[in-house]
Amino acid sequence: MSRNMKQVASDTLGFVPQKDIVYNKLLPYADKLDSESNDILAKIKGNLSRAVQLRELWPGVLFWTRRLSTYMRLYGRKFSKEDHVLFIKLLYELVTIPKLEISMMQGLARLLINLLKKRELLSREDLELPWRPLYELQERILYSKTEHLGLNWFPNSVENVLKTLVKSCRPYFPESATQEMLEEWRPLLCPFDVTMQRAISYFDLFLPTTLPPHLHHKGFKLWFDELTGLWASVQNLPSWEVHLVNLFARLANDNIGYINWDPYIPKIFTRILRSLNLPVGSSQMLVQRYAANAYDISHVVLWVSSLLGGPSQQAQAQLSGLFNSITSFFHPSNHGRWLMKLMKLLQRLPAAVVRRLHRERYRKPTWLTPVPESHKLTEQNITDFVQSMMQPVLLAMFSKTGSLDAAQALQNLALMRPELVIPPVLEKTYPAMETLTEPHQLTATLSCMIGVARSLVSGGQRFPEGPTHMLPLLVRALPGVDPNDFSKCMITFQFIATFVTLVPLVDCSSALHERTDLTEVERKLCSASAEFEDFVLQFMDRCFALIDSSTLEQTREETETEKMTHLESLVELGLSSTFSTILTQCSLEIFKVALKKVFNFATTNIFETRVAGRMVADMCRAASKCNPVEALKRFVPHCCNAINQIAVNEEVLNEEELDKELLWNLQLLSEVTRVDGDKVLPYRTQLVQILQLTLRLKCKQGYTLACNMLHHILRSTALIYPTEYCSMPGGFHQHSRDRLPIKDWGRPGDLWNLDIQWHVPCVEETSFAFYILDLILQPELQRLQRFSQGELEMSREDVLQSLAIVQHCLLGAGSLMPPLKGEPVSELVQSMVNLEETHLYIGREYDVSRENYRDAICGVMRQLLRNDFSYICVFAQIISDLLHFKGSHKHEFDSRWKRFNLVKKSMENRLHGRKQHIRALLIDRVMLQHELRKLTMEGCQYRSVHQDLMKDLLRLSTSTYSQVRSRAQGVFFTALGTYNFCCRDLIPHVLEFLKPNRRDVTQQQFKGALYCLLGNHSGVCLANLHDWDCITLTWPAIVHSGLSSAMSLEKPSIVRLFDDLADKIHRQYETIGIDFSVSVQERERDHNSPVPCSTLSIGGLRALTQLVALPRPWKFEHIAIGFLSLLLRDDLPLPAPAVLFFVKSLNHDSLLVRKVAISAVAGIMKQLKRPHKKVPVNPLELCGGKLPSGLAAGDRPDNQWLQYHSDSLPQTQQDWESCVFVEKTHWGYYSWPRKLMSYAPPEEQPKQNLTREEMNEREQIIFDHFSDPVFIAQLIEFLSLEDRKGKDKFSPRRFCLFKGLFRNFSDAFVPVLRPHMQRLVADSHESKQRCVAEIISGLIRGCKHWSYVKVEGLWEVLCPLLRTALTNITIETYADWGTCIATACESRDPRKLHWLFEMLMESPVNGEGGSFVDACRLYVLQGGLAQQEWRVPELLHRLLQYLEPKLTQVYKNVRERIGSVLTYIFMIDVNLPYTQPTSSPRIADFTRRVVARLKPLMEGDEEIQNHVMEENEVGEPDERTQAIKLLKTVLKWLIASAGRSFSTAVPEQLQLLPLLFKIAPVENDDSYDELKRDAKTCLSLMSQGLLYAEQIPLVLRVLQGIAGSSSWHARYTVLTYLQIMVFYNLFTFMSDQGSVDQVRALVVSLLEDEQLEVREMAATTLSGFLQCNFLSMDAPMQAHFEALCLTSLPKKKTRALGSAVDTVPSADLMRRHAGVLGLSACILSSPYDVPTWMPQLLMDLSAHLNDTQPIEMTVKKTLSNFRRTHHDNWQEHKQQFTDDQLVVLTDLLVSPCYYA
Repeated sequence: MSRNMKQVASDTLGFVPQKDIVYNKLLPYADKLDSESNDILAKIKGNLSRAVQLRELWPGVLFWTRRLSTYMRLYGRKFSKEDHVLFIKLLYELVTIPKLEISMMQGLARLLINLLKKRELLSREDLELPWRPLYELQERILYSKTEHLGLNWFPNSVENVLKTLVKSCRPYFPESATQEMLEEWRPLLCPFDVTMQRAISYFDLFLPTTLPPHLHHKGFKLWFDELTGLWASVQNLPSWEVHLVNLFARLANDNIGYINWDPYIPKIFTRILRSLNLPVGSSQMLVQRYAANAYDISHVVLWVSSLLGGPSQQAQAQLSGLFNSITSFFHPSNHGRWLMKLMKLLQRLPAAVVRRLHRERYRKPTWLTPVPESHKLTEQNITDFVQSMMQPVLLAMFSKTGSLDAAQALQNLALMRPELVIPPVLEKTYPAMETLTEPHQLTATLSCMIGVARSLVSGGQRFPEGPTHMLPLLVRALPGVDPNDFSKCMITFQFIATFVTLVPLVDCSSALHERTDLTEVERKLCSASAEFEDFVLQFMDRCFALIDSSTLEQTREETETEKMTHLESLVELGLSSTFSTILTQCSLEIFKVALKKVFNFATTNIFETRVAGRMVADMCRAASKCNPVEALKRFVPHCCNAINQIAVNEEVLNEEELDKELLWNLQLLSEVTRVDGDKVLPYRTQLVQILQLTLRLKCKQGYTLACNMLHHILRSTALIYPTEYCSMPGGFHQHSRDRLPIKDWGRPGDLWNLDIQWHVPCVEETSFAFYILDLILQPELQRLQRFSQGELEMSREDVLQSLAIVQHCLLGAGSLMPPLKGEPVSELVQSMVNLEETHLYIGREYDVSRENYRDAICGVMRQLLRNDFSYICVFAQIISDLLHFKGSHKHEFDSRWKRFNLVKKSMENRLHGRKQHIRALLIDRVMLQHELRKLTMEGCQYRSVHQDLMKDLLRLSTSTYSQVRSRAQGVFFTALGTYNFCCRDLIPHVLEFLKPNRRDVTQQQFKGALYCLLGNHSGVCLANLHDWDCITLTWPAIVHSGLSSAMSLEKPSIVRLFDDLADKIHRQYETIGIDFSVSVQERERDHNSPVPCSTLSIGGLRALTQLVALPRPWKFEHIAIGFLSLLLRDDLPLPAPAVLFFVKSLNHDSLLVRKVAISAVAGIMKQLKRPHKKVPVNPLELCGGKLPSGLAAGDRPDNQWLQYHSDSLPQTQQDWESCVFVEKTHWGYYSWPRKLMSYAPPEEQPKQNLTREEMNEREQIIFDHFSDPVFIAQLIEFLSLEDRKGKDKFSPRRFCLFKGLFRNFSDAFVPVLRPHMQRLVADSHESKQRCVAEIISGLIRGCKHWSYVKVEGLWEVLCPLLRTALTNITIETYADWGTCIATACESRDPRKLHWLFEMLMESPVNGEGGSFVDACRLYVLQGGLAQQEWRVPELLHRLLQYLEPKLTQVYKNVRERIGSVLTYIFMIDVNLPYTQPTSSPRIADFTRRVVARLKPLMEGDEEIQNHVMEENEVGEPDERTQAIKLLKTVLKWLIASAGRSFSTAVPEQLQLLPLLFKIAPVENDDSYDELKRDAKTCLSLMSQGLLYAEQIPLVLRVLQGIAGSSSWHARYTVLTYLQIMVFYNLFTFMSDQGSVDQVRALVVSLLEDEQLEVREMAATTLSGFLQCNFLSMDAPMQAHFEALCLTSLPKKKTRALGSAVDTVPSADLMRRHAGVLGLSACILSSPYDVPTWMPQLLMDLSAHLNDTQPIEMTVKKTLSNFRRTHHDNWQEHKQQFTDDQLVVLTDLLVSPCYYA
């Protein structure tokens, strides 16, 4: 906005607006808006501050904050900077009020996000926001401690809202925030714990990255090294790595040029490539975790685009490498789950680079740090980037997922470098337009051309010849208008419309003779523009052909529907919008020719009015819209004459089936009159005469067309709208001296000189409109009135016809009629703040002197409704328009807004930004702004007249006809959302129909009422308003309705309705606040404020007592208990009767009721929990040492005391009480928190073991029931029933119930439960075992605060129980016991559970109960130890010591289990930065011991056979057999740890590699034994591992050793291993030239292997490396292979016939074969194109076609593959060969030898 405009604005407004919506300045009534907005803003500020001072959150604050967001929708940020800051601060305070009701918090948060959205408006100097309140809010809601117990109900959207809120506030956090956050969250960084994920995601969300450079030492420098170190050293992609990447991407983007990423670049690109999960090699196994935790593409793209540029240029080189290596995956013949990711990468990366360029070159500078000159993208950078992307994008054009992604990528690439991007796309487009056989090629290329249209047409310095392609493209696209291929037709319309919008169709050929200053390209364009007229006429011919082939007679049988099908209506839309675009852009000369043509076509044929007629009429309408004067002159007289001639005849008017010609002319006339009102006025007498004649036609089709015409004439005279949408203001005329239209090609509209031509109704038009209303509407209303009073007979058809006329008058002239008036309905809600409505000016004052027809229609409709004409559907629609219609409909507005956004996206210029849209689009946006003002209706006052109409609607909604009902309900829901607080008034009326004591309610009324409660998917749901007053009415009523006479559960539709209602209430219910005022004094002063608590309890009780008293159908019992369970909350305990009800329901007959009751009672236990006091402890005193300086994680002297030491366990009461227990596992691992909290000593805690007298009423109820043996027996019986066989699992809900019981009542219930537990443990049925597991885990977790004596007593009971359980364990229950122990150990200090651990460690693998029981015991033990992570090194050492001799287990299931346990034992041995060596077992020591035991297998060369032990073998088996068994277990461990550990122990695994290569089989065959299969899996997983740069030489050394081994299987497998390893670590390898050379040497040497299979595999590997550009085809390599090929073979000696054939090939043959294979690898490495070196190699290769086998075979295979892959684009590829080569080649590919 220019400076003087700002000045003007601040003069009229009194302040400088932050950023208002510019489109408002272009409205025809723009001058009135400043005072209006000032007025509204003052009201908002006044009332909002009053509401806040009065502390009235509801309804005051809520109402006025909603107003504020509406204000921002209408005017943008039209307030001063001071106000902006104050609004933000106020809302920030409101959002962070603790205990604020959740739905209110969300609404306020959304508004706050909107206020913070444009961060350039407020700098860090203007605004500072604290971070901690937001963190507390996140913690309270996302990690809620009570949500899982059903004490809080949060909506699903809350997570995203909170995250967006933090993102918006982040730039304004104070400079000290980074340090505070690190101190807060560092202690959570324990990689084995779930808190790691939490901490890293907090870092990702909160850490500020936009600090200015002089504060960097207080910003990212505090954590950069620490977190990048962590990221670089994690190898197995844990779920939190993704958050780190998101953080780095954001950091890189916000600080381009201030961070040196070079050392990390190979790692970044390697990890990005791995994250795409591409399939490599034949036998690859995917690790599940890699797929689930892959990087988020949008952040990858941000990161990569921020790395480009700068002095080192390294990133671009790697990016080119990345695209080279994945290009072939884009070829359309490849398909897989990974494809979506690749396409996303392709589509988003150019967009990100364009965004960056825009920021560096075109964006207004803001307070955010600019990119330093040294790191801005240079022209060369951009060119390199575009070139690296072109090949994959061109391949992706024809992808199976559609061409949309490629089109978007091309659109952005063409903005940067049109000369590189557009020519190759054109090369693909021209042939695609010629071909008839491949329509998908046409649709793909056209959609890509649409993307680059704007860059093509505007030409510019970079691509001046661009525009010359436009006409040839348009003309060639015409055949696409094809009636037989729908999708082709649509894309062609879109293509033509897009190009024509950008180009004025004006013939400038005469300028060639008159002007001398034209460039070559301009001369070309001028001469070409002579063809525009031909193009338009040809296009019309095509359309006429399309219309002829889609008439009803042709496309339908007699019986089918006459409506348009969906496809036809789309074609109609495409046709009419394209045609109107063409005519809008035409010069007057071309327009006249086109008009004549379309007029002749329309008037010489007669069309049916349903399909073809609509299309033709649309074309005519387009013509008359573009130039009304010319068009009306032709059409109106013609049509009027035709109609009059036919209608001279009186009886025509009463015919049921009208004459086709009459109908067609009427249709034509009704469409042609949709033009500017003032252009219609000259024909008013003719038009009115036709209206009077045709509105009373008998035939429905006839009078409907007449009504349309009436509607259109009224509309065009009454509304405000722009009258033209040309791409240049002022339309197009012939070229003149000073203006040459071809210079306007592709030019954007100029926002400040749009020069919109508005149609604002003049006095003459308005009076004409009222004249029509008086003439036509008045008599209809009088007839209807007389009819409703019984003075006049009318048939049903007559009534419908009258109503149709009334409705169309209302639709046409709605904007002239003032809204309905009436008294406001008072007393709906009390508020001390003014809740008035605001009126927006929408372009006209109402004329009060004339009759208000809206009131008149309203009166007549209500009279008719009283006489029960509720069978008529139109009523609902008319009422809707009476209430809301001011000239446009919401749904039309929504679809236009959507379309506007689509078009904007497909044509926008993101590089230059600044609203450089096409003029037509800008005008459309201004019009939408006008419509938005018309439709803004929220917060209207609810008046008596609305009340009456709503009651009528309710009557219609419960009528007997389902169609009427559903129409009326739709209107009813819209109205509910419009008027303030009207729901409170209407709910009682709806509930009337559900009352059980009413006998006069029909089933239809009952259903209608239920639907009214249910609401539609978007609107208000009456059954679930956030308002206690309403809920206390509706919920009991729903439950009661079960006794109504109209209710029948036999009717499926009614049952479904009740299900939907209950379901919707459960889905949408959010915890409602109880108290909306803030302090006590307020309440005393003002008695109106809501009384808390009591209403809730009374409402709940009332429902309850009725429940208990009356028998009701089961369905309603379920609904009732469901509703009650929603009323549990964490700030107010449930009343005693409700507690009693839930406890009793635990033993209800119905399973569903029992399930709800279990959850509810668990929640009630939480409500009754007494708070335990915590005190800070100082870790320093406990360890007696000093804290480490600097960062040090892992096992340190200062966290020793936390760990489990069997010599210092608390074995006595005194030890127990003096011991400091730290329950959470992560404290102390990484660093200590500022305040470490621990529970205070027992004497300060609440008393345990209350007597019954000391309990409150609620506790007594629970105590009485659970002490009652009969109740408990029944409960246990229910709990040990099966629910769904085979599907049941350990139930966390029941665990919570028992945990709560034992926590709140300590050991009071143990005696009653003990006999049951003993009985269940001994029973091996799965449901019984599960039940006892749930009780035991609840017991162990519930005894957290028991005294030592009780705990010791408890373990005396539990240990024998658990021993029994473990001996009775079965295949169905072992998982439940595992869960039981894991749950019991979670977040508990291991020293508290030492009884349990010692018992589990007794002897896990003793073989007593057979192999299965051993495996299960290990599983259960592992569950307990895994929860303890790093705090039990001693136990892990003991376990490892115990297991090592047992590693040679015979049984497979025990081996697998041991493998998994080993993973957990070594999990703690991680290779992370700043981490001390662990005191838990280490992998290196273990591997050393294992390798020593595997010696016997390493040495020999014989095949290793799997050894199966015979049962009756006597004596000690030999070393070799033992070693094989050991190896099997070790393999299981390697496989298990691939998916679980954080870092891979590469050096240790390498010692085992040779052995694995020896065993792994070559073929993919499942019949192999377990050993070989495991070895193969192991190799596949190891080859995919991420390697550090320093590990690569080690791996290569081992591989080279194995490549020299005597077994060809091993040599073969080396190659497959190499392929995967190199691809998955591509850039790490490529950053070290030495490694690349070693790999090349290895592969080339294996090409000469003596074994044929190895040679062929080496060739495949080589071609793969060439294809992903890991190796390049350089001259020495080519020469090497050519030399090998020339090795001469010995002559075939004549052999004696009987002698054996000489099978061992001579060394020469092998060398020669190696050469041939090398050449073949090079040829196969580029399957989709022909590089320059290829023709020569093909010639070399063909010379060997007649060599001995296996050479001949290789050559044939290569040639046939070459032919297969190059067949598609052979026409292009042919260009690379000389004629002689082509002759040889054709000969080769088709010669008889090919079939030999």
